Amino acid sequence: MLSFSEAKLSLRRHASFQKAKLLQGFFKTGPGQYGEGDIFIGVMVPNIRKVAGRFRDLEAKEILKLLHSKIHEERLLALVIMTEQFKAGTAAEKDLLYRLYLENTRHINNWDLVDVTAPRIVGTYLLGKPRDILYKLAKADLLWERRIAIISTLAFIREKQFSETLAISKILLKDKEDLMHKACGWMLREAGKQDKPVLTGFLEKYCRVMPRTMLRYAIERLSDKERKKYMMK
Repeated sequence: MLSFSEAKLSLRRHASFQKAKLLQGFFKTGPGQYGEGDIFIGVMVPNIRKVAGRFRDLEAKEILKLLHSKIHEERLLALVIMTEQFKAGTAAEKDLLYRLYLENTRHINNWDLVDVTAPRIVGTYLLGKPRDILYKLAKADLLWERRIAIISTLAFIREKQFSETLAISKILLKDKEDLMHKACGWMLREAGKQDKPVLTGFLEKYCRVMPRTMLRYAIERLSDKERKKYMMK
């Protein structure tokens, strides 16, 4: 039976002190930054995915041990394993993984951890289901829960369902965190790639009050003329 300890050991075989230093800077782990205190051992994502492949059958209690780790890459490993299990799981297994995910959001505490998993677990689970939980998360005090709310809607966008992306972006217009401005702008841009009038309709209503970062991300794929028009407004 595979264990948490074996997964940790396998991950550490790919660790690099030099890469750890780079990652700690990239993910803003300094005092007062969004990733303050996060610890890296310097394992890159392709290697994390390799280890996840070996441990894709890890039991839930062992996955949670990884997810509760202080080591960033161990939490990411847990989450990648969860996405793989969710993809292949039965309805009951998906229910369990979705519940475990939302019960442990305080450990899904950097943007990469959210972005790799929220659409694949939360968003996919909610296809064809009520989505009230996303509106609750969008109003949460915890930054990462708000990010989960908007990034989860990528699963809906891929199905040409845009209402949650628009509604949650509206809720988050006054969010104080630049990471949220980027996340909303990214999702609006993705919606626009599927259906341009969905994006331009939102921009016509809100471009004057959108944070500049959100606006820049949202209009990135528009023509020069259109980008200038919205930035001037």
